[in-house]
Amino acid sequence: MRQDAELLDTRLDTRLGTRLAELRAERGWSLGDLAERSGISRSTLSRAERAEISPTASTLNRLCAVYGRTMSRLLSEVEADDEPVPLLRAADQPVWADRASGFVRRSVSPPHPGLRGELVEGRLAAGADIAYDRPPVPGLEQHIWVLEGALEVTAGETAHRLETGDCLRLRVWGPTRFRCAGDAETRYALAVVLP
Repeated sequence: MRQDAELLDTRLDTRLGTRLAELRAERGWSLGDLAERSGISRSTLSRAERAEISPTASTLNRLCAVYGRTMSRLLSEVEADDEPVPLLRAADQPVWADRASGFVRRSVSPPHPGLRGELVEGRLAAGADIAYDRPPVPGLEQHIWVLEGALEVTAGETAHRLETGDCLRLRVWGPTRFRCAGDAETRYALAVVLP
């Protein structure tokens, strides 16, 4: 079973790398152009496009900001079939993991043409701390509902501590940070609505 999961991760990394290369080519950018726009080194970009590495959540967020996409939209472009289905069974919901940071992301309700919202389940391992230097789309609306554990969300200069059952609503214009604020894993639902 573990080998199957690793094989699926490898396939997803390969499709993600291909899609990142396509997005760059569509704009006629060199790796240097993209490095300048994203603040990510050319070597890291090259290795991600060739699927030699799996990008971290922070790296993907920077690329999404450059390409004007949410992370869910980018991942749905490499995970989804040609036609989105209205009902996604739990077993069919795409899962992506940033193994380096201890972040697991389940796309419960992935982006869909004609809809502005999506629903994500996030899991942060104890001690996990993810910082995003900018939103993928300025003014992105987020509703963060903690299902289990404790979560600290910092938006700009303001830190919010959320306990089980708490919900934080905000529009994201600048840097954000998600930190597991307890001794155990934190699980939360994130509703994302495009402006």
